[in-house]
Amino acid sequence: MQPVTPNWRTSSYTGTENCVEVADNEPMTVMVRDTKARGRGALALQPAAWSAFVEFAKNS
Repeated sequence: MQPVTPNWRTSSYTGTENCVEVADNEPMTVMVRDTKARGRGALALQPAAWSAFVEFAKNS
């Protein structure tokens, strides 16, 4: 099985380049990286962990 190429996107709510990009087109992994430092790598998260973070951020 070949690795899936990340489909990076930013939030439609982002008004500046100070944000993160997310690639969630791989069922088992959500990738997150800094928009201004794309070459520094990315975090690979389990979908449940990403969902928990998003819910926490919404409610904060």
